[in-house]
Amino acid sequence: MAERALILIEGASNMLLFVQAARRLGLTPIVLSADPARYDYLAAEGIEAICVDTSDLDALIRECSGLRESYDIAGITSAMELTYAAVGKLCRHFDLPGPDAASIERCCDKFAQHQLLAQAGVPIPAYRLATDAAGVERSAAEIGLPVIVKPAAGIGSLGVRLCRSLDELAEHTTYLLGGRHIWRSSPRILIEEFAQGPHYSIDIMGNEVFGLAAADFGSPPHFICREYIYPALLAHDDQKRIADVSRSCLQALGLGWGPTNIDLRWTDRGPIVIEVNPRLAGTPIPQMVQLAYGVDLVAEHIKLVIGDEWNLCRKHSHTAAARILVPDRDGILDWIDGDSRAAAVPGVAEVKLYIEPRTPIVREGDYRDKIGHVIAASHTLARTKAILQRAVNLIDWSITPFPTLEGSQPDAPSIAVQKEIP
Repeated sequence: MAERALILIEGASNMLLFVQAARRLGLTPIVLSADPARYDYLAAEGIEAICVDTSDLDALIRECSGLRESYDIAGITSAMELTYAAVGKLCRHFDLPGPDAASIERCCDKFAQHQLLAQAGVPIPAYRLATDAAGVERSAAEIGLPVIVKPAAGIGSLGVRLCRSLDELAEHTTYLLGGRHIWRSSPRILIEEFAQGPHYSIDIMGNEVFGLAAADFGSPPHFICREYIYPALLAHDDQKRIADVSRSCLQALGLGWGPTNIDLRWTDRGPIVIEVNPRLAGTPIPQMVQLAYGVDLVAEHIKLVIGDEWNLCRKHSHTAAARILVPDRDGILDWIDGDSRAAAVPGVAEVKLYIEPRTPIVREGDYRDKIGHVIAASHTLARTKAILQRAVNLIDWSITPFPTLEGSQPDAPSIAVQKEIP
């Protein structure tokens, strides 16, 4: 009998979780990637990784068809938003359970997403679309400063910035249109009202609103999450209101199969939806859900993918928290240590550093700035926070600033080359 295989199209920060969960479910994980070398841990895990252009649907179909000669392909999925629509098309081609590709594609276009949400009456920030500097300035004037300026299609907070003045607006527009930002298609810029208030991340599987995390993004103008608390402490009525808004998002966008992650802020007008992501949330959310509720979201997602019965029944109720480690300056990382001491603190579940000493660090104001994380859990929020802080205090690093010449910074590779897309 042929081995049952799970095909993973590219990966993200939680790729290893998918690989490990697949194995626990008796599946053979196989990764298709345009650059398998970026997942250097796969070789150590003995995982087959095949090089293929994952932006070419026909190439993916040919590769999967070839694999069917040796394996029983039980399911196809991805942890990465950029390839999730292709997953839907592959699943339809091979008659496997999967997401609706058209809905995923509409959702990944943030302007189209905003239009559909607005038409359905879902509360969202005021927004405009622009393709040039004049359009950006005009849109910002119509909405009123401060505004969020970001690519209409993007991930990981790439190119996202709060602009509080005309000078900041012009500077960021030049960054986006001047060749420094890499566009996957023609430049389209989304200008949004700055919705102010506590930030929450909602996890959904199918149509079930499963969990709610509080997220702290620190100080603008960039948006890099610094801390998560799972579950968020909210009154029952507020949780219900958020759940109702979240289900409205699914209906408006044609989602409701598989995982969805929604970001919103609680403003003086109530919940305002910032973004709907048609995928499972990246690290550290799945780890925190398992610590808080005893539910393996990745494994349950895979069960759905292969047509098995999935179950989100909570086994316990704890509080988990995660701190994201972010450098405070550019330069060369001289050393970083304390991770083993932090991991030994009772209640700490995971400590992970993403970079090695001698790595050049160039902060970009997006996910590439993250250099590690610490996750802790206990029976109470106060104890969890205390554990987390004790562990974080044990981790330290030293960064030597780049030498400057007339205020300029030498060319140096960013830590982004070693990082995965969230």
